[in-house]
Amino acid sequence: MLELMNGRPADITGRLEKEIRTYDFLDRLGIIYQRTDHEAAMTMEVCAEIDEFLQATICKNLFLCNRQETDFYLLMLPGDKKFKTKDLSAQLGVARLSFAKECYMEELLDITPGSVSVMGLMNDKERRVRLCVDEEVLAGIEIACHPCINTASIKFATKDFVGKIVPAMGHEMTVVKLPRYEEEINGV
Repeated sequence: MLELMNGRPADITGRLEKEIRTYDFLDRLGIIYQRTDHEAAMTMEVCAEIDEFLQATICKNLFLCNRQETDFYLLMLPGDKKFKTKDLSAQLGVARLSFAKECYMEELLDITPGSVSVMGLMNDKERRVRLCVDEEVLAGIEIACHPCINTASIKFATKDFVGKIVPAMGHEMTVVKLPRYEEEINGV
């Protein structure tokens, strides 16, 4: 059974350093956040259950790159929204996007597959990853994500995300408008 807690865990025994760094980062900024611990969330279906419990915008986080593997992108979009690379490629003016290799995810964001989160941008000190956020994500009051590990989830105010978290990471945010496809709209 999930339990909603305010702020960082009182006992950090057995927690990874990157998770603790996330809480340290949010605490330094004075961000009010809530947290829940859970089994590893490896699919959007499991994440949807957690986000329903958290009552926050369900975010799908995709780590992408160009064909040459020289430009990297972290895309946040609603969990129920289909993604086609051509839509984002056209808005960014990039010829071809694909999913980036795991080694880049670990090198640039200190995150492993299944744990991709906007919070990983705090580890991108060289600012090599460009943050792209679908406008629907920003329409919600709160955003939920992993604290760089998929056995916990956190939520915070969207206004804090835009006004404090992203600027403190030193990243700019590119807002994109990805279409909803007919099958999504009709529930097919």
